[in-house]
Amino acid sequence: MNEFLLVFRRDYKTKEIQPSPEQLQAHLNRWREWFAELKKEDRLARPPQPWESKGKVLGHDKSVTDGPYAEIKESIGGVTVIRAESYEEAVKIAETCPIFELGGTVEIRMAAM
Repeated sequence: MNEFLLVFRRDYKTKEIQPSPEQLQAHLNRWREWFAELKKEDRLARPPQPWESKGKVLGHDKSVTDGPYAEIKESIGGVTVIRAESYEEAVKIAETCPIFELGGTVEIRMAAM
């Protein structure tokens, strides 16, 4: 089995598209169910990793600014590492992720061996 990094991104800034508190709670429940299913199938290589919404960006000139970049609205909401035989299988697993319910994306990268 190979390990794949899944990076979850979505627009957390645009107020008009944010879920209501009730919708967010239901969405978070679907995340819990999704991770429980991955764990049951022995697909989780590591526990899920939530991220705080703000961070720092180190520029090419080594200056530090508040991040994420102001020009983009998508932010990383979390990451996890899964086990899969191939990119194709990792994509199939990622396709079941709840992030798509809120217009998000999943970046998939295989761990270098």
